[in-house]
Amino acid sequence: MSVFQRSDHNLCFLYGANLDPAKLADRCGKPSRLGIARLANCRIAFFEHSAIWDGGYETIVPQAGSDVWGVLYRMSFGEADRLDAWQDVRSDGCGAYFLYPMTVEVDGGVRCTALIYIKDRCGEPGLPSDAQMKFIVQSAARQGLPSAYIERLTGLETRKAGYPVPKHECSARNVLSSVCHGCG
Repeated sequence: MSVFQRSDHNLCFLYGANLDPAKLADRCGKPSRLGIARLANCRIAFFEHSAIWDGGYETIVPQAGSDVWGVLYRMSFGEADRLDAWQDVRSDGCGAYFLYPMTVEVDGGVRCTALIYIKDRCGEPGLPSDAQMKFIVQSAARQGLPSAYIERLTGLETRKAGYPVPKHECSARNVLSSVCHGCG
């Protein structure tokens, strides 16, 4: 049985700002890195406004012929729960993100199903701040993602942040409260 077929963990495809090892450790611990992975026919897009980065929230949207590169991680259920809380995934469907299973290709050939964080309600398209995109690009390079993909990220349109970013990231993010600020 391969590591992709076990039932005692989650497989998560992480992209964008979640690629930074230090931030990932702060958010959920030290999940096992399985390898560089590619999600076909999708691209990174930004929507609405993140106060942390003074730019858009990142997500994945379908786009034929495009790829999103990231890293596949094996996470214990506890690690996955902590990252879900950080991403504001809620079992009642009222959070900012939800988990969606998609097929990724790992290390040039192995295909597996992994959970991916996707924005629940995208709202108005937005732009990442310049500092946000710089962080994403540095994290992608640190993880060894393909140089052509890093160049594509570098070429995305950004906007100048209006204040010093990132703003302090509260580890609790009030996501464990019983009050859903996104619901009516």
